[in-house]
Amino acid sequence: MRAPDSSRNVTMSDVARRAGVSRTAVSFVLAGRADTSVAPETRERILEAVRELGYRPNAGARALAAKRSDWIGLITEIVTAPFAVDVIKGAQDRAWEDHKFLLIASSEDRPDMAEAAVEKLLEQRVQGLLYAATWHRAVHVPDAALEVPTVLVNCFDADGRFPSVVPDEVGGGRHATRRLIEAGHHRIGFINLDPGIPAAVGRLEGYRAELTEAGLSGDDALVVSGHATADGGYAAACELLDLDDRPTALFCGNDRMAMGAYDAIRERGLRVPDDVAVVGFDNQELIAAYLRPALTTVALPFEEIGRTAVSMLAELTDGQPIGTQQVTIDCPLLERSSV
Repeated sequence: MRAPDSSRNVTMSDVARRAGVSRTAVSFVLAGRADTSVAPETRERILEAVRELGYRPNAGARALAAKRSDWIGLITEIVTAPFAVDVIKGAQDRAWEDHKFLLIASSEDRPDMAEAAVEKLLEQRVQGLLYAATWHRAVHVPDAALEVPTVLVNCFDADGRFPSVVPDEVGGGRHATRRLIEAGHHRIGFINLDPGIPAAVGRLEGYRAELTEAGLSGDDALVVSGHATADGGYAAACELLDLDDRPTALFCGNDRMAMGAYDAIRERGLRVPDDVAVVGFDNQELIAAYLRPALTTVALPFEEIGRTAVSMLAELTDGQPIGTQQVTIDCPLLERSSV
C-alpha cells in the first residue's frame, strides 16, 4: 500500500486504516495508555503504521483536548544578553527531563510587549510561564500570567504574587570578601554598583558581614560606586588607590568595573595581585578569563537559576503548593590569578 501523499497531513484515521484497527485503538496506543486491552501485536502493528506513514500527532488539537501542551513559555528581555544562553540552557535541560520544551518570547523590557507575549503564549496552551529579567530587580508581571503557574527568573514580583528564583547576592559578597581576607588583606575597598538595586544592596551586605565576622572594622571611605561600567570602575579605583592609607585589595561589584580598576592599578605602577588583589563579580567570561592576570570572580549561577525555576514550575503544575517563596541560588567563587 502506498503511503498517503506527503503533501497532506497524515491523520490518525490513516494510521488506523494502515494497521487495520479502529481509530480509538490508535488513540489509546499513541496516548501511552496501559489501562486498555489492546494486544501487544496490535500495538506493534499500530506503531509500525505510524513509522511507515510518518504520522505526527496534532499538537494543537492535543493541547486543546488536554487544555495544556508540552510547552513552557519563557518571556524574557535577555535573549541577546551575555547570560541569556545560560538561563535558557538550564531551563531547557531541566524541561527536557520532563519531556517539555521552551517556547521563547522577547519582551524587550517593554510592558506592552510583555503583555502581548503572555497573551500569545497562553494562546498556545503553555503549561506554565517563566518570566526572566536581565538583571536582578523587582518587576511588574502582566495580570494574565495568573492564569497558569508562573515563576520569576532573576527577578521578583513587586506585587508579591509569584514565586521567584534569584542569585544569593549576600552570599556572593561574602565569598568575595572572605577570599581576600584569607589572602591576608585587612584593608579591602569595595567598588559597588548603583546604590539601591538588589545586587548592590546584597553584595554590600555580604562585604560588611564578612568584615565584621573577621573582626575588621568597616571604613566608609573604602566603599564607592563605580556605576557598573569600566570607566566608573576606573574612577572609583583611582579614588581608593589615592587615599593616604590605600586598600591592598579591591572587591568590584562586577567584572567590567574590575577591568577599569586594573587600568587604575597599572597607571600607578602597581601590580595585580602583588600590590593590589582584585575580585570581580558576574563571571563575564569575555572579561574575567582574558584579563591579565585572569580575574578571580564570583559567578552568577544563571544555568542553575534556569533549572531551579523549571523545577519549581513542575511542582506548581503538579499541584504542589509553593506559595510566593523566593529561592536564592549560591554564587560560587571562581579562582583565577588576581588574588
